[in-house]
Amino acid sequence: MPLRMRQICLVAHDLAATEKAFADVLDLAVCFRDPAVGRWGLENFLSPVGFSFLEVVAPMADKQPEETAAGRYLERRKGDGGYMVILQASDDLHPRLYERLPELGVRIATEMDYGDFRGVQLHPRDVGGAILSIDRNDIHPGEPDRPDQPWHPAGTKWPDMAPSRLITGFRAAELQSADPEALARRWSEVLDRPLAVDARAHPCLELHDATLRFVEARDGRGEGLGGLDLVCADPAEVVRRAQASGFPVEDDTVTLCGMRLRLV
Repeated sequence: MPLRMRQICLVAHDLAATEKAFADVLDLAVCFRDPAVGRWGLENFLSPVGFSFLEVVAPMADKQPEETAAGRYLERRKGDGGYMVILQASDDLHPRLYERLPELGVRIATEMDYGDFRGVQLHPRDVGGAILSIDRNDIHPGEPDRPDQPWHPAGTKWPDMAPSRLITGFRAAELQSADPEALARRWSEVLDRPLAVDARAHPCLELHDATLRFVEARDGRGEGLGGLDLVCADPAEVVRRAQASGFPVEDDTVTLCGMRLRLV
């Protein structure tokens, strides 16, 4: 019963500057801008990362920070950074996870139903770390191992786009907390996945195509989605591009949009 890391959402103050940074450093192109996020006072873009997607949202220019949840989050976490972890559950797994939420004390923040796609965003206070969304695509039911399934939030043009020459997938998402073990246990409960430990003794959850890793918060920004491991065809080229654009680099990690992006 696959559970995939299909989409990661970041939040930024300046959407245009972030879009340019991802294009210049990571060779990521925009596949979709969703007007529907305007109802939350936001604008966005999505870029393909292999068969998954990186989304960035930002408050609309006419909104004060306190007027949107994303704006308040930017203030609380002291700048740009991670916002949502969006997982695709197979058609048999999704209802089972959904039905367990009440007994786990997890409230639903937002539900989306587009006929062939259903999204369930969980209340962040009940899960911790980031907004967790468990979504389901019904266009190819019974074919859970297809990584190229359509994805409603990303529009319809992405399959025809040239892929990034540099970034080809997500390997891991890194959630940070003052108590990473407790946060990992909570995500393990909600996702019904066994808790493991990685080679660096970090608690982690293995998904079908990637890993959720839990680490101690050491950057002064508190609990949140702090990093991503990106499958990279040419780490040296990404490092060169980041340095040329003035972004922080440390060994195999570049910092963009307030995120530690580790090239693997």
